[in-house]
Amino acid sequence: MGQLVRLGNAAGAAAIAVILLIAFGLQFGLKELPCPLCNLQRAAFVLCGFGFLLNLRFGIQPLHYGLTLLGALFGLVASGFQALLYIAPGTAAHGAPVLGLHLYTWSLLLSFAVIAFVAVLMIFSGRPEHHNTDHQTALRFRGVSRLAAYLLIAATLANAANSFLLCGPAECSDNPTSYWISKYLPS
Repeated sequence: MGQLVRLGNAAGAAAIAVILLIAFGLQFGLKELPCPLCNLQRAAFVLCGFGFLLNLRFGIQPLHYGLTLLGALFGLVASGFQALLYIAPGTAAHGAPVLGLHLYTWSLLLSFAVIAFVAVLMIFSGRPEHHNTDHQTALRFRGVSRLAAYLLIAATLANAANSFLLCGPAECSDNPTSYWISKYLPS
């Protein structure tokens, strides 16, 4: 059962990385800059992903699942708030829909999915892995686990760099129209 749970955590980390990369790709593909609430939703997914990564690197622990659940709850709040902003009839939605839903609606659904997925993993996890040494756990951090880790870290760094280039060291505008860094680049 332990291998299945480890595979589930690797799949969770990889799925979160793919979600972040898709959001990042759609940003450039649709030429739409993320709003501050969109960046908060991305940060929530990063928290979820690193909860999965901690389980892969240091062994399955309730604390790591707690981090993932807190990230998913934070994502629910941010995406739910954004969805409520545009729920009134006649209110213009933010961004183009993807497969019929806006990205904040996808974020809301995916946050619920993360919570359900973590619940299933916790059921199959059994007892925490207190008996493992760091060396034993590090030896298992290979293959798919390591690939998921690198993918998540790359997606996180790309989104962090993008947020800095968009907002700079100050607070982001509610509806960004250009990158902050573009003010300082020669035209």
